[in-house]
Formats: sequence, C-alpha cells, structure tokens
Amino acid sequence: MQLNGFHHLTAVTADAPRNHGFYTGTLGLRLVKKSVNQDDVSSYHLFYADGRGSPGTDLTFFDWPAARERRGSRSVARTGLRVDTEASLTWWANRFRGLGVKQGEIAARDGRPTLDFEDFEGQRLSLVQDGSKAEGGPWEQSPVPAEHQIRGLGAVVLSVPALEPTTRVLTDVMGMKPARSYPAASGQQGAVQVFAMAGGGPARELHVAVDAGATPARLGAGGVHHVAFRTTAAEYDAWVERLAHSGISSSGPVDRYYFRSLYFREPSGILFEIATDEPGFAADEPLASLGRKLALPPFLEHRRAEIEAGLKPLAT
Repeated sequence: MQLNGFHHLTAVTADAPRNHGFYTGTLGLRLVKKSVNQDDVSSYHLFYADGRGSPGTDLTFFDWPAARERRGSRSVARTGLRVDTEASLTWWANRFRGLGVKQGEIAARDGRPTLDFEDFEGQRLSLVQDGSKAEGGPWEQSPVPAEHQIRGLGAVVLSVPALEPTTRVLTDVMGMKPARSYPAASGQQGAVQVFAMAGGGPARELHVAVDAGATPARLGAGGVHHVAFRTTAAEYDAWVERLAHSGISSSGPVDRYYFRSLYFREPSGILFEIATDEPGFAADEPLASLGRKLALPPFLEHRRAEIEAGLKPLAT
C-alpha cells in the first residue's frame, strides 16, 4: 500500500471569473469540472487540469468572498507545476513578462531549474523542469503550445514550526521516505527536507520547511485549503483503516462522486486528503465537453435549480 503522488491541490479565490481567466488563459490549463463546493453549495469549485483531467494534474479552487491570505507557518507555502524542459521555463518567463505576471528569476532549487511566480491574488506557484513526461495530456484548445504546457503538479512545499512531528506522520503513517535536503530560502531555518512517494520525481515529492518563529497562516484568497494524495479504489479502505489504527482523527470515508476522499490534519494543522484516481471527471460528462456547464454529483442534482439560483454567473 503506497501513495502514488499528488492527486490535486485545492486553493481559495475571491474572484472566480478572473481566476478562470488566469488559469485557462494565462496558464493554459483546461477547466475540466465546473461544480460547487459540496460542503457549501453557494460557492463554485473549479477544477483545472491537463487535457484529459488526469489525476495528479489538478489545481482546484473554492470561490469564497474571503480577504487575502495572511502568510505564515502551518500552511502550504508554494505549489509546484511541472514542465518538460528548461527551454519551456524561458518561454514561460517571456510570457509572464509580456502579461505582467509577478515572477522571479529562473534558478536552480533542489538541483532543478525553477521559476517562481504568483497569480493575481498572490497564490505562490513555481514552474519546475521535470523532463520525465510523467502523466499529463496536452489540451488542444490551450493558448500554450503543447511542448510548453504544464504537465501536472510538482513538489508541494509545507511550512511547519517543527519537523519531527510532521516527519513521523509522513513516514510512519503515509509511507513516505526521507530522500534528501537542500538549503532553505532566506529567512527560514535549517534545510528543507524532501519526502518521496512511490516513484520519486517532483510529481511525488513533498518538501517540508521549518519556520519556528512564524505566525500561523490565516486562510484566505491566494492561500491553499488542502493538498490531496493519490491512491486507488482498491487501496482506499486500507487507508481508512491505517489512519484509524494510527490514532489519527479523520473524516472517515467521503464520497465526492468523482473520487472518494479521506481527510485529516498533520501535526501542524495542515489539511491532507487521500483521494482515489477513480472514477474521474468523465463519470458524468463526455471527455470532449468537460467543464462547459455546471456539473453536480447525483446526490445534489435534485437541488440544481436552487443551487444555480444561488451562484453568480460564470461564463466558461
């Protein structure tokens, strides 16, 4: 039983139309599911991914009227997105410059060329050269050429006040392996520890930075709500049992229709999810027309008129 990398990462936006424009127009991702937050149906849940909606390529957003995130520890500090080559990073740097996107310089981090940038709400993202061509299917209608398209999630960086408690959960419960470390960014303490899931590579690495003196983050627009890890339907029940036997409080089984979920918090309070690859986003829509209309799981379909009336129009 093992985790197979990242399934998705869910963040917060306070401006769904502009969010849609940035992630489909600027980043060239495909909106593969236009749905609602199943725990708060007054808000959209938007799923951006590769052309096939593949597990491991999902960057998703809850649309909440929230103030900007207060950055700090006990949070996801940065989200990686994979591209194939260093030439792609140069292409993206030029694109961002032309579109006025806030960005840093291309630089090596943990031995890989990386380009940090932010969206219009300060969501902290990085493009990282992968080159493995793992996962990812081009989207033919993307404004980004196929060779430069984002292939999926890369390394996710956590900020925690102490390494040891988080390490115990990642290794003893979640089965990750300490792989290496690299120097922390200016202002942080010590080194960033890399934890690898099955297969390794940036699609399967969680990076943990320690910032003991930082104020805890306050979730808001531009912040991350949770990070989800991949499992299969065949191993899902075993993960439910493992968390229970480890004494970790969890949500218990949750059926999101497009995948089954299991939620819990690691020791510093960051929300984790274990999610199944199956059945996927084509469970209720043809692959060719994903994301064009409001999709509701069967257990919400009888409330469609009520839900649609409570949402602001969002042209997709």
